[in-house]
Order: sequence, then C-alpha cells, then structure tokens
Amino acid sequence: MTEKKSPLDNAPEDIKLAVDLIYLLESNDIDPKIALSALAIVKNDLESKVNNQ
Repeated sequence: MTEKKSPLDNAPEDIKLAVDLIYLLESNDIDPKIALSALAIVKNDLESKVNNQ
C-alpha cells in the first residue's frame, strides 16, 4: 500500500506551522479580529525573545 503524500510534507516548517495555526483558529471558530489581536501579542513576545538572544 502506498501512502499519499501531502504537498505540505516538503513545505518549509514556517508554512506547516501557519497551516496548523489557521486550522486551529478556524476549527475553533475564533473570530478573525480576536485572532489578529492575539497574534500581534504573540508576535511581540516572540520578537522580544529573539532580540534578547
């Protein structure tokens, strides 16, 4: 039996993570405005961590 490969199998890690996050947000019916606000907070936090390394 041959396993079907997804185009994501060879995608860069950031693309895979983005797809996972989109799926998570959509499957939990998160309001896009709330998601964007939360993502801005996450982005600021991660940028701060990167800058402190």
